[in-house]
Amino acid sequence: MATDENTASGCSSGSCASGGGQSMAAKIQEQIIESSLAKIKHKLLVMSGKGGVGKSSIAANTAVALSRRGFRVGLMDVDLHGPSIAGIMGLKGLLDVGEDHFAIPKAFNDNLKVVSMQSLLQNGDDPVIWRGPAKTGVIRQFIGDVRWGELDFLVIDSPPGTGDEPLSVAQMVPGAKALIVTTPQDVALSDVRKSINFCKAVNLDVLGLVENMGPFACPCCGKTIEVFKSGGGGRTAAEMGVLFLGTLPFEPQVVKASDEGKPLLNEAAETPFTRELNAVVEKIVQRFQ
Repeated sequence: MATDENTASGCSSGSCASGGGQSMAAKIQEQIIESSLAKIKHKLLVMSGKGGVGKSSIAANTAVALSRRGFRVGLMDVDLHGPSIAGIMGLKGLLDVGEDHFAIPKAFNDNLKVVSMQSLLQNGDDPVIWRGPAKTGVIRQFIGDVRWGELDFLVIDSPPGTGDEPLSVAQMVPGAKALIVTTPQDVALSDVRKSINFCKAVNLDVLGLVENMGPFACPCCGKTIEVFKSGGGGRTAAEMGVLFLGTLPFEPQVVKASDEGKPLLNEAAETPFTRELNAVVEKIVQRFQ
């Protein structure tokens, strides 16, 4: 078998220097990530077994609710292929970079700052066509190269399923806990069981399960309407041995508020949805204490 000069001699000084430089850079990044995470008290990974269950809107509104309680909160969108957090939060434009070369998160209010893949794209309609290593690299940068500062909570919005992004967070963020979102119908519940088993496989603690788009009162006659059945989330939580945090009623205003970039939990008026989500957030706070 033919060999080149570098192979025959073991390595060239150039390649060794390059390898050593890469190794040193990786060690430095690890130290920066550890330093960044050390300033964050609680990390909450919001997951779902499938798409379309309202996971991102719950992540966004949970972050808002925590910030309105006076907590210092970061909201990190690692749904790299379908980022929606910036739109839900009404944040536009690219991230600024400080003199220290750290990215500056977008401020939603005095207590809440946000980073999303949307804030890195010149054109929001451009697709992100990446494989696993590239996605893991960006998540590392979102943690280590962003000026998060001191936080009480970091809420991490993950894409649906059990792929690279939630796996990277589970491996990279010690002490993270999973908040799993589902809807009551059988298809969603089948997938959410996979999410719970994923958490068990990677030793990621499950904080609890939230059922979204549950029964709601008809605004015209008051009759209870079940769009996606009812009670499946509670039964699944009991079967899988995880805490059931509650059911959020279907709320058309959530869609309108998200499209307008005005999270419902930031509005003054109370609705059945905001009341129940505030109760869930209170349980989340208690679980972390």
